[in-house]
Amino acid sequence: MKRPYMLSVVIPCYNEASTLEKCVDSVINIKNDALDVDIHVVDDASDDGSYVIAKNLQDKYGEVQVHRHERNFGKGAAPRTGIAFCSGDFVVVQDADLEYNPKDLLRLITPIINNKADVVLGSRFSNSEIHRALYFWHFIGNKLLTLFSNMMTDLNLSDMETCYKVFRRELIQNVEIEENRFGFEPEITAKVSHLKARIYEMGISYFGRTYDEGKKIGWRDGFRALFCIFKYNLNGAPFIIHLLLDICVALFAAFSCLLTIFVLRKLGTTFAIGLFTGVLFTAAIDSILRVWMLMRKKVTATTVIKYIMLVLELLVLSGLVTYISSEKIADHFSEWQTILLAVCIFQGTYFLLKWMKHFVKNIVLRRRVPMLSAILSLFR
Repeated sequence: MKRPYMLSVVIPCYNEASTLEKCVDSVINIKNDALDVDIHVVDDASDDGSYVIAKNLQDKYGEVQVHRHERNFGKGAAPRTGIAFCSGDFVVVQDADLEYNPKDLLRLITPIINNKADVVLGSRFSNSEIHRALYFWHFIGNKLLTLFSNMMTDLNLSDMETCYKVFRRELIQNVEIEENRFGFEPEITAKVSHLKARIYEMGISYFGRTYDEGKKIGWRDGFRALFCIFKYNLNGAPFIIHLLLDICVALFAAFSCLLTIFVLRKLGTTFAIGLFTGVLFTAAIDSILRVWMLMRKKVTATTVIKYIMLVLELLVLSGLVTYISSEKIADHFSEWQTILLAVCIFQGTYFLLKWMKHFVKNIVLRRRVPMLSAILSLFR
């Protein structure tokens, strides 16, 4: 006889004494002949008796294991702890407050059982199930965060922030979880999308609660989620996102250059020195932002050499732009017209050189494809 599938359920718990027992009972009740459950309650240093209730549930049910943090780390830290102990075929996080109905998990695991999906998300906004009407601006915030996440991951999710994300265990246990609070959701969405996992979405019911009833998420968590969307997606973002970010960086650097030159000229420096310093300062800002935002790589001997070569490249380019502007352009334009042209020449040349190197290295050489196909691939 074929063994039942095992669903590992991680329940983060922080001061959920009023709902924890009912939550665990509800998860236990989804067991059937084809599905067993493995429950990991992670108490995040509760001070309302939740830990005592969890230990009693562990004594009552053989399926329940309890883990405890000695101090409060946040919602994201609890799944990280619990997932490490999971042994089932699938893993899901279940909020202890019962905003999500465990019965929906029986449907969410089906695409994975049928080998159509590696991850299935339960969407609160794409369903015909019961849904409590609450907090319009939370809804708008969720939609905006999902939109930004979709732009960066190239997915078409309707609810990135949902708690119900069912994973194949071997997939989620190979993902390094870094976030401690509500940044967990955009982080995990980004990382599984970069693994090219097959991601599906299904509608679920949702029983949201009010702040008086114990809801904990706040506006600061929304800003942290937005930060995490960019933090964990930049390396794997679509081409168009990298291009737009590069343009933004270039415009910011150009503005910094003009401001620097203006200040230096007011201090009495010569035109050539002011222009060269401003262009070099622009290059420094441009490079630092690109390295921090777009590369985000650990520093090794190879990357140090690359940075040294980049500095030399920028020095040469800055010198050439200053020479051309001073000797060839200045006679035909006013000082500030010359400066604007110089900044445009520098930023345009640097921008084109960067993308030409990226194109040759990552498209033509690495993929070994014909030039025309490589060009077309950039716009797919």
